[in-house]
Amino acid sequence: MRHVRQRQHRPAVKEDPHAQVAEKMIATPVGGVAGIGIRAWVLGVAGMLLACLGSREATADDAALWRALRTPGHVAIMRHAVAPGTGDPAGFKLGDCGTQRNLSDAGRKQARRIGARFRAQGIRGAEVYSSQWCRCLDTAALLDLGPVKALPALNSFFSNAESGDGQVKALRQWLADRQGPGLAILVTHQVNITALTGIYPGSGEIVVFRAMDGAAAKVLGTIRSD
Repeated sequence: MRHVRQRQHRPAVKEDPHAQVAEKMIATPVGGVAGIGIRAWVLGVAGMLLACLGSREATADDAALWRALRTPGHVAIMRHAVAPGTGDPAGFKLGDCGTQRNLSDAGRKQARRIGARFRAQGIRGAEVYSSQWCRCLDTAALLDLGPVKALPALNSFFSNAESGDGQVKALRQWLADRQGPGLAILVTHQVNITALTGIYPGSGEIVVFRAMDGAAAKVLGTIRSD
């Protein structure tokens, strides 16, 4: 029997060279054909190229990365937990989870495990910011590390590559302007993380970096979720 998902309306929630390569590939049409299928193929190729270029050059082990996150000045940016599929369905509407690609049961469990890892490392609270996409908001909430604040600079530009440069610039400015020593955890999308850091993350993967006064982020390494 086929089940029909009811729409849910979510209430309002209070130059790295490698990155340039990814942005250029995302924005370049392939054979003059546009669409999600082609874009997904391009993103896949970009991810493989980034791996070949050494996007994971940082050698810091997990223990060192967790220590960094307990030190002022460092930021954790992570891809949302497992949400099967690519992009969003036709008819996508911001704020209407029923029109979006959402976390699976496995993704919800993954997000809870990630939050538990933070707490096991002595990080029991943080400033949590999220893309306005439901799969990111849900991931951020399930971390259970603090109130979630929506941050439009973290919104996906997967279906609108032309806005990528502006999104990254806005996020860098936000990081430069941010006040306070507390840890910031940013929950966003693969394209945003790749454009900012040069890393092609898996679902739930955390990239640890230090903001450099509006310049490219200094990536220390990544913490995989599983």
